[in-house]
Amino acid sequence: MTLRVGLIGYGRIGAMHAGLLTRFVDGAELAAVCEPIPEAARRAEAEMGVRTVEDEVALFESGIDAVAICSSTPTHARYIKMAAGAGIAAFCEKPISLDLAEAAEAVEAAESAGIPLVLGFNRRLDPGHRAVRDGVARGEIGTPWQVVIISRDPEPPPADYLPVSGGLFRDMAIHDLDMARYLLGEEVVEVNVTATSLVIPEAEALGDVDLAFISLRYESGALGLIVNSRAAAYGYEQRIEVNGSKGQLASGDPPLRHTRLATAGGFSTPVLQHFFAERYRESYIRQWNEFLALIRGEESWAANGRDGYAALALAEAAQRSHDTGRPVKVRDL
Repeated sequence: MTLRVGLIGYGRIGAMHAGLLTRFVDGAELAAVCEPIPEAARRAEAEMGVRTVEDEVALFESGIDAVAICSSTPTHARYIKMAAGAGIAAFCEKPISLDLAEAAEAVEAAESAGIPLVLGFNRRLDPGHRAVRDGVARGEIGTPWQVVIISRDPEPPPADYLPVSGGLFRDMAIHDLDMARYLLGEEVVEVNVTATSLVIPEAEALGDVDLAFISLRYESGALGLIVNSRAAAYGYEQRIEVNGSKGQLASGDPPLRHTRLATAGGFSTPVLQHFFAERYRESYIRQWNEFLALIRGEESWAANGRDGYAALALAEAAQRSHDTGRPVKVRDL
């Protein structure tokens, strides 16, 4: 049986997911796209050869088996609740919401309805990152002591995106906060932030930041550090490492090509992958396969609704720490 997926939102991330579903995911097909902006709807029809509708109600009534929510963040929780009401599986891009209470309501609605809900934390399924997590779980490095996650974008987001992004912690760092929980399989209990705005002129006026150090304390006492930057001249940098009592596990960036030039003048290596769609394409495909496995009732490594809520709580703690200049205990949110 082929799963009929309806997609909401044909912006940058929605178009990427539509392409993956159409070209790389067996057992699913893109059945329809809900896109109220005429230009984007025409692009979806031309690029995907798919039927488009302007209204989400029409999409849910079109006979789809699952919905991919790739619209703007303020709509996510509402569409999850609609999926719960319709009794269909939901994939939702991160974050669930910009509000913790609303996120909790959406997760509760999905759980009460018994529908599969997967959040778009695809980096869990990157082969290198997953290998680090599995090695930690097997005890290969003994007792984990430190987690370091480095995430630097190649270029800032469009200026018109910043006001609706939710800020760096809820938009960008939330991936790394989820990864921090995933790597050790335990909860973060305290968050402390040092951050500033040097990259994007508009960020400070919006009360946002574009450079951040996010310090974490785990329930076991282990420490974590997330390094975020909205820009890096050398490309998209994604690195993690976990240090423990018996050694270290690390995962880095695959280069654009696996070649190296060595001359009398030194060594030259290829540039990094440009951005998330290229760097994490395999993990995005794996995420869809894990979603399908969950629908079939099989074990799935995809992030669920509670993972989405937990990551948003950590992002909220990071924002509060930045606003107050003090460490924030997650239990106090």
